[in-house]
Amino acid sequence: MTEPAHFRDLLSGLQSRAAARIDRLETELDNLARARRDGSDDDEHDPEGVPLSAEWSRLVGLLQAARSEAAEVDSALLRLEAGTYGICSQCRKAIPVERLEARPFADRCVRCAS
Repeated sequence: MTEPAHFRDLLSGLQSRAAARIDRLETELDNLARARRDGSDDDEHDPEGVPLSAEWSRLVGLLQAARSEAAEVDSALLRLEAGTYGICSQCRKAIPVERLEARPFADRCVRCAS
């Protein structure tokens, strides 16, 4: 049996951190876009640092991951409110508490997830 208040707090913390990460990454991407407009697009041979295109790709990947995590957390909070949190979406058996502690937004048990 899962403890709703404990997991609500855990998920809310993850939600806050994901939102902060999204905000920070969006700001970094905006700053990078300004730098690309203000400078040369040909920074591939700059010995002083990472090319803007590589940094852009890195930030976009991190932003996509943060948005994906936020969506998973939002979905878990909806399951918590609906009373289906901790129930495997595939086999309908209880997800072990240890799995939920490690991955609070898990919607499948280990067997079904693998």
